[in-house]
Amino acid sequence: MADRPKQTVGAVVLAAGRSKRFRSSVPKVLHASAGRPLALWVLETLRELHRTTKLGRVVLVVPPGGAVEEALERARFPFKLAFAVQDVPRGTGDAVHVGLDALGRADEVLVLAGDGPLVRPDSLRTLVRTRRRTGAAVALLTAVVDDPGAYGRIVRDERGRVTAIVEAKDLADDQRGIDEINASIYAFDRRALADALPRLDTDNAQGELLLTDAVAMLSRDGTAAVEGHPQEVLGANTRREFEEVSALLRRRVLDRLMDAGVSIVHPDSTFVDADVKVGQDTVLLPGVFLEGATSIGRGCEIGPNVRLVDTTVGEGSRVTFAVARRTKIGARCEVGPFASLRDGTVLRTGAKAGTFVETKAAEIGEGSKVPHLSYMGDVRIGRRTNVGAGTITCNYDPFKQAPDGGTKHRTEIGDDVFVGSDTMLVAPVRLARGARTGAGSVVNRDVPPDTVVYGVPARPRPAEERKTKKAAKRSEKGRR
Repeated sequence: MADRPKQTVGAVVLAAGRSKRFRSSVPKVLHASAGRPLALWVLETLRELHRTTKLGRVVLVVPPGGAVEEALERARFPFKLAFAVQDVPRGTGDAVHVGLDALGRADEVLVLAGDGPLVRPDSLRTLVRTRRRTGAAVALLTAVVDDPGAYGRIVRDERGRVTAIVEAKDLADDQRGIDEINASIYAFDRRALADALPRLDTDNAQGELLLTDAVAMLSRDGTAAVEGHPQEVLGANTRREFEEVSALLRRRVLDRLMDAGVSIVHPDSTFVDADVKVGQDTVLLPGVFLEGATSIGRGCEIGPNVRLVDTTVGEGSRVTFAVARRTKIGARCEVGPFASLRDGTVLRTGAKAGTFVETKAAEIGEGSKVPHLSYMGDVRIGRRTNVGAGTITCNYDPFKQAPDGGTKHRTEIGDDVFVGSDTMLVAPVRLARGARTGAGSVVNRDVPPDTVVYGVPARPRPAEERKTKKAAKRSEKGRR
């Protein structure tokens, strides 16, 4: 007996909605949930499906304007992603027809809704396998729900076979009690689908070409239904529905983390984007927001009330009541409470940015501390240095251009430096190793190694100043 030829599978994702019910100028499928646009959630599900059910090409049917294409242009998938534009919204049947023209070679076609991100890869696998096993022209995903609302209803004959999908607006009186709904997720035989689409008409309450009518046409060739979980069929047609879907997606992210060994004290107040990584034995306290490409190491304590955006945190660090954006926090660091770490901040191992500390483009060296009430901007701090309360790097000079052409000047603070409270460091300036400043000093010129300066402007003690000048003269003489 000859082997059955291997069938190729493609997918068409319907993402051309104009967001009328969503009341948005942004395409609905680009609204983000747990850090991903809705359409990207669907595409990531197809990525998982691809591991066992190889996909040839996936076509995203989009509205005119290029917004969806631009938003997803950097995404990379193991399958070929193509876009097809539905110029005029003529219904789901027309959208699939547009997508089919761009699909290329495929014997089977998965059709999914771009605003339905909750479907699981296992359900799609079952859908494809069921259609193949039964030889049906179409297999569709359904669910039994308490309140069918605006979803299309599944109509079956006396033998339980699906004969039609009736949209809510088209229901007859005797069909209103049906509680099995259509998930708008299908596996079609390509030839059967291509034959049915040109025969669709607009004789319905919507006045559109509906893909659901193609299912009725194909019922004589056989249909198969796979019952899914009620959550899987939820779409986001309105802002309220979007929030319901988003809550379920966020919970999936948290469940995955907890299964991997992360403690989440209060999941209802913890928000973690889908691509965030959190190490084992880390504890997330209430009020935590982890966004973008954030990565947390093992054994950390994050929270309460922390927001980290595109930030890395090394193992064993503690961050509390703080905000950090595009920041690198090393191992065994302490941040907060009430700290703001801005773009380009780097905390080396064991460093501290404490209470009411703000940083920007600042490197705080290993074991160094900025304990409280300070602003560190455009600065590099060496190891084992202590910055006293109220210290500010005065990095902006409207009258003098920085070497890089900007208006922000750098401050360099060496190892083992002690900066006294309320010191103003007027950049560009350098404090060498072992330097010390007195409380309330205004430092506007470089401080040599192991030198104490104080005052406004800050200067060494007279004896030390003479010693420093002599050392400088000897150094200059040696260079000659």
